[in-house]
Amino acid sequence: MFDDRAADARFGKPQAGWRRALFTVIFESETRGGRLFDLLLIAAILVSVGVVMAESVVPLRARFGPWLHGAEWVFTVLFTLEYLGRLACVQRPLRYALSFYGVIDLLALLPTYLVALEPSLGALIDVRVLRLLRVFRIFKLSRYTHEYRTLALALAASGRKITVFLGFVMLLVLVTGTLMYVVEGPPHGFTSIPTSMYWAVSTMTTVGFGDLVPRTDLGRLIASAMMLTGWGVLAVPTGIVTAEMGAQRRLELLRAEAGAPSHCTACGAVGHADDARYCRRCGAALPAGAAAAAPVSPART
Repeated sequence: MFDDRAADARFGKPQAGWRRALFTVIFESETRGGRLFDLLLIAAILVSVGVVMAESVVPLRARFGPWLHGAEWVFTVLFTLEYLGRLACVQRPLRYALSFYGVIDLLALLPTYLVALEPSLGALIDVRVLRLLRVFRIFKLSRYTHEYRTLALALAASGRKITVFLGFVMLLVLVTGTLMYVVEGPPHGFTSIPTSMYWAVSTMTTVGFGDLVPRTDLGRLIASAMMLTGWGVLAVPTGIVTAEMGAQRRLELLRAEAGAPSHCTACGAVGHADDARYCRRCGAALPAGAAAAAPVSPART
C-alpha cells in the first residue's frame, strides 16, 4: 500500500516528459521533491482538519467564521489541483481513481462542494483525515514490515481459536441477557432480551456504563459473576495471540540457526524463489539462504 514501486507498476509511470516529472514528485517519496511534496501535503491536511475542528466550536465560528470558511475553500481548491495532478500524471488514471487512496482523495474534495448545495453535510469533511495514512511513506515504516508480518501470522494462526472463543462469549451473553430479562424485567429497565444483552456486554467487558443496574439480589449475584468473567474475556485473546507470536519467533530463530533467513533484511519480503539472488520487492541483494519458502504458520508446525 505504501510502496513507491507498487505505485509505478499499478498506476503506470510515464516514460518521459512533464508527466514523468510530475509523477516523480507526487508518487515517489524517495526523491527530494517528492519528500517535500508529501511533507507539505501532510501539513495541509493537518491544518485543514484543524480548520474544520475549529469551525465546530461555536465561539470560534462566531468570531472567525468567514476566515475559517475561506480557508476551507482554499484547502479544497489545493486538494482538487492535487487530485487532478495525480490523475493527469499516471498512465492508468481510472485504476488510481478506484484505488483506496484515489477514493479517499475524492472524498476529501466532495464534502466541501456538497456543503455548498446542502449545509447539513458539513461533518463529512473530516473524512480527509484518512489521507494521513500517507505519513507511512515518509517515515519509511517498511523497515518494520517484518514485525507487521509476524503479528499478521500470529493473528492468522489464532483465528480459529479466537473465533471459537468469541462464539462462546456470544453464547454466554445471550444466556445471561435472557436470564437477566427474566430476573429483573421491564420494571428495572431490562425491557427486552436485546437490551439485557447490551447490559451483559457492557458488564462483561468491565465497562459498566451504569444506565442499567440490577436491583434484585439474584440479579446482583449474576452481575458479580459477569464482572469476574470479564477478566477472563480480556485475558484469553491476548494470551492466544501472545503464544502464537512466541511460536512464530521461535520458528524464525530455528530458521536463522539453520542458515536460512526467512525474509529480506532490507524490506522484510518473503517467499523468494530458491535461486533468487535479489529481493523480489526492493531489489536488494539477498543474504545466503534468504530465498526460503513462504513462512509456515506456527500452529501447523
